[in-house]
Amino acid sequence: MKREEIFKNFSRAVIKIGTQVLTSENNRLDMSVIEHIVEQICFLKEKNIEVIVVTSGAIAAGMQVLGWKKRPEDISKLQGAASIGQSRLMRVYERLFKEEGLNVGQILLTRDIFTVPERKRNAKETITTLLRLNVVPVINENDSVAVDEIKFGDNDTLSAFVTELLDADILVMITDVDGLSVNDPKRYKESKIISVVQDFDKMNETVYAGIPSRQGIGGMKSKVAAARYVTERGKFCIILNGKKMWSIKKAFKGEKIGTFFIPGN
Repeated sequence: MKREEIFKNFSRAVIKIGTQVLTSENNRLDMSVIEHIVEQICFLKEKNIEVIVVTSGAIAAGMQVLGWKKRPEDISKLQGAASIGQSRLMRVYERLFKEEGLNVGQILLTRDIFTVPERKRNAKETITTLLRLNVVPVINENDSVAVDEIKFGDNDTLSAFVTELLDADILVMITDVDGLSVNDPKRYKESKIISVVQDFDKMNETVYAGIPSRQGIGGMKSKVAAARYVTERGKFCIILNGKKMWSIKKAFKGEKIGTFFIPGN
């Protein structure tokens, strides 16, 4: 089946936006990029596709407010930056979506929510209610209070769990490269993007796994792990370059961009 036909069947999407997309080289929130992503999310909403946003960037936003240029290693400083940055990040989303006539609702999660049945049900009901109210849920890990025992480790994992929790059709992972490639695309511009992945076990071992970018803690390895998690549960996944114009819109129109992960038979 052609991509265009596959994407036509989607009615609910989780869109995960990485720190490296949300921030510029000087670790400041990149307002033009965020505005463009919001515009594309609104395009999906106009197509009657429900969208749940999983956003990174709280710590980076807090670092900007505090004037820090280097990500601290001290956990209390990271939690403080997250607390400061989360409110700033939400103000940005609230303003940009409001300009498009939409409201947002903030949801902060920790890993234990997915292991305690009652808390899991409550989280699902809250997010589902927001969708019914035509509100865009904006989800992040509760970095200001999370400790190792209840941390996801990265928002790639969180977005995969959210995709399963809400029975979304597709997980859209927005990063700053064009997709999964054989070599590091930031070092080798001729590196070929892998267009489609269906069998993870047959993936070439030389595929570039990547390391965390700037203020992010994920990397391509965690994105592939998240893609595998959702496809094993019958969901689709795609990795797109959020720094490039209209990447989300193009993907949902069926254009051959990014790396598209297809559930196995």
